[in-house]
Parts: sequence; C-alpha cells; structure tokens
Amino acid sequence: MPMLLSLNVFNNLTIIAVLLYALSAGLAAISIVKESPIKKQRLFVLSSALIAVFVHSLLAANSYSVNHVIANDFFSMLSLVFLVISVLFIFSALSQPIESLAIIVFPFSAAAVLLNFGNAAVNVQPINIEAALQTHIILSILSYSLLTVAAFQAVFLSIQEKQLHNHQTSRFIHGLPPLQLMESLLFRVVFIGLFLLTFALATGFIFLDDVFAQHIAHKTVLSMLAWFLFTTLLCGRHFLGWRGQKAVKWTYSGYFALMLAYFGSKFVLQLVLN
Repeated sequence: MPMLLSLNVFNNLTIIAVLLYALSAGLAAISIVKESPIKKQRLFVLSSALIAVFVHSLLAANSYSVNHVIANDFFSMLSLVFLVISVLFIFSALSQPIESLAIIVFPFSAAAVLLNFGNAAVNVQPINIEAALQTHIILSILSYSLLTVAAFQAVFLSIQEKQLHNHQTSRFIHGLPPLQLMESLLFRVVFIGLFLLTFALATGFIFLDDVFAQHIAHKTVLSMLAWFLFTTLLCGRHFLGWRGQKAVKWTYSGYFALMLAYFGSKFVLQLVLN
C-alpha cells in the first residue's frame, strides 16, 4: 500500500532530517576544532547520520508513492541524489576512517532536504515507465551521486595537498584522513561511478527511442563527454601515474560536464523559465 504523508507531517520530517544531518556534521566539526580524535565521536556521528538517512528515505518514498515513478522535478531529484550520497558515505565510514568528512557531506544533504520543504505532492502527470527505463534512471542517479562524492573529495584533496606542500596545515586539514587514503578513495569512487555511468549510458541507448532527440540531446552529449573525461583520468592514472593536481583537474572537468547534463537544463527550464 503506498505511503502518503500529509504536508504537515512531510514538513516536520524534513526539519527532523535537517537537524539530524546538522548534528552529525556539528559533532565532526567539534572534534576538528578541539583537535580531539574523531574516533571518540564516531558512534554519535554515524548514529545521528543513520537516523537522518532513515527519515530522508521516508521523504523520498513519499515522493515515489505520490508519482508512482522517481520524481523528476529539480528539488526532488536533488534531495534523492544527496540521500544516495549520504548512504554511500555511511557505508564507506564503516570500513574507512573518514568520519571527519561528515562536516562536508551532511551540510549539503541538509540543504538538499530543506530545499524540498513543502514538496510533499509533486505536480507530475501520472505516467507509466517501463522497468527497464527505470533501471536506466536509477543507474544514472547512482553514477551521478558517486561522481559527486568524487568531486567533493577532489576539492579537499587539492586543499590538503597544497597545505601539506606549503607546510601550513590548518586544523581542518589535520582532521581529514591521510593524503594517501584520500587519493586512493578518490580513484576508487571515480572507478565505481564510471562503471555505473557506462551502464547508464548503455541502457539509455538501448531503452530510449532516440537518445539524440531534441529535449535530451544535450544530456546525451554531455554525459558522453563526462564519460570520456573520467575514462581518460583513470587511464592516465594507470598508464602515466597521474595524481595530485592533475587528477583533481580532470575530476573537476568530468564532473562539470556531468552536472550540466543532469541538472543544467532542469534548473533553467523549471526554475529560470518556469
């Protein structure tokens, strides 16, 4: 039976999720400011994040129940992407000492949830989408979410490397995982994200009638460009030993193309041109 939340309940859950994400990020920030080991706060950071993700999942499930398909409006999609990112982060934190990165990930997740405030019943015409096409959509969301994580990592890897090179490290950088681990995680996330993006593109070519139709041609071209840039990055890493700032710049380029493909036109059409 579909779960439908009233507007009041939806908004209350939204506030709860935002506060829990903020709490998790705040606990990580306190450890960094006090320069105390994040391990002491690990349980509280992850517990708060788990509850936030659970509440966030209820909001996403409500959106699906209303529309009988993954919501396609800008704010619902943004919220869904950061739900996936938060889940991926928590799973990674269970096996890697990356809890301090909560100060980066969860404020964005909180903002994405808050921007969806009051969006309990998305105004979308009821449509039927085949399971194969929904698979394409899910793969696209997963790949975009993973490569968004990679972009976050690239930003802080760049800052971390520059500060270490100049022998001027801040408290925040001291709180981050070691540089080698950050770089290793970056390439691992890019590899998995590219793997999913490959399948997302393949299923698009198979299940969409015309991937170069006027309304999606730009998405196809930009997604293929992003695929090429991320593939070049991994080949450069494997064959030429790319790392550091060069790897960061290629990650930025690939993510920028992918961001334009996923959210660029949606932002212009729905929010600028209404």
